[in-house]
Amino acid sequence: MKKIFLVIPLFLLMSCEDVLTEKPKAVAVQTFYNTAGEVETAVNAVYEQLRATNGISGQLGAQLEAYTDYSYGRGSYQVLSDFQGLNSTNIPRTDDGWRLFYLSIRNANLVIANAPKGKNISTADVAKYTAESKFLRAFSYFWLVRNWGAVPIRTEVTLDEANIQRSSVEDVYNLIIADLTEAEANLPETQTQVGRATKWAAKAALAEVYFTQNKYKEARDKANEIIQSQKFSLVPVTVAADFDKVFGPTVVTSSEEIFYLKMTRQNNQGMYLAMFAHHPGTKLHGAGGFYAHYSDTQTSPVQKAWNDADLRKSFNWIKYDIGLGPNTILCKKFSDPLAPTGTAAGNDFPVYRYTDILLMFAEADNRVNNGPTAAGLEALNQVHRRAYGLPATGASAVDFALSGYTVDTFNELVLSERGYETQYEAKRWLDLKRLGTAKLKQVIKAATGKDVADKHLFWPIPVGELNFNTALDPSKDQNPGY
Repeated sequence: MKKIFLVIPLFLLMSCEDVLTEKPKAVAVQTFYNTAGEVETAVNAVYEQLRATNGISGQLGAQLEAYTDYSYGRGSYQVLSDFQGLNSTNIPRTDDGWRLFYLSIRNANLVIANAPKGKNISTADVAKYTAESKFLRAFSYFWLVRNWGAVPIRTEVTLDEANIQRSSVEDVYNLIIADLTEAEANLPETQTQVGRATKWAAKAALAEVYFTQNKYKEARDKANEIIQSQKFSLVPVTVAADFDKVFGPTVVTSSEEIFYLKMTRQNNQGMYLAMFAHHPGTKLHGAGGFYAHYSDTQTSPVQKAWNDADLRKSFNWIKYDIGLGPNTILCKKFSDPLAPTGTAAGNDFPVYRYTDILLMFAEADNRVNNGPTAAGLEALNQVHRRAYGLPATGASAVDFALSGYTVDTFNELVLSERGYETQYEAKRWLDLKRLGTAKLKQVIKAATGKDVADKHLFWPIPVGELNFNTALDPSKDQNPGY
């Protein structure tokens, strides 16, 4: 069984949720952040919220997977595939995502504020754990700003302030970049415990942040730093089942892992998102499955156009009639037949894989140079070759050629490849969204025939936040349409 480092002291979690009285909270701060071991445990509490069952590797990720151009939502997730905004069933799910991100931010702020005051911790350890906390804080804000837009910025400076206005999207991104830049400078290249953030994770996050902001030169250069390091490579694949070496439930780490949320086969410690794809009849998940997402080999243009020789297709999807016809397919990318409960699949949740970096570099390099280059084409081809069971770094018969592509057609090619590569990783909607509203609506319309409502672009600010944060005006600060 995989072992993970995330063991959280109960009193620390309770203090973050304001359950304890003020005096025990003060004692905890004064006595708990004095050694490297204590501070590391406090950092672990930041990870815990990001790995929660209702977070991005679970229920929140399931929301995003219902928005894609390659699958449909079913049951309570069906309404999401209409792209008309959230209903009363789905709003509480995003509300809980908001809570988890801000709890993670709260825990990170506690470390950032208190680690430097520790009496028995080295300066080097303070810098490392502060950088790790700032990486995780930036990670949370990156998810918040992309899904809710302008949000309140809470830092170590405002720990005791309950009422904070929404900051502009620009200010949120400025904080994210500042945090990630410090993380990049002070995190180690490797960690003794698999799953902790490293310098390379910070570089990958910076690349994606720049990419999302359309700062393509910065994104290209940061991605290229990872490529040129030669510290990562694609896991070889010759048959579809080999992708289990990347996504399987017993994988501890791999050569293409840059930053994953680590999971294990323990209740409330596993990848909950896997449950939303599976059906009990397939026996691909030990706890059965919700089959809340599905697709169709004939009605989905993405599935229909996908080359059967691409091993990702047969690895990712299985034909299974759930009462919607014989062409119904279910995603089996994250399968764990031995998962003891629905919240205990052992599959890790990939945040940054080397494929993400290669494809990011390919598009950003194309945009910077106003057309594809040999370097960008090679990055794309490495991902494409591996998908067809060929060595990633050698020329092959499935390679795309440099000639014949314009800047626009090459961007479309990379976008298509990324759509195949990142399925069920809660990335597709945000990838389309970064391209602008018009492009997102065009892609979804072509794939589903449905129009995306403007209110569907951002999740509603939780009513609880509007009620209790007096710096917010519910009539002005709620996102449009809610």
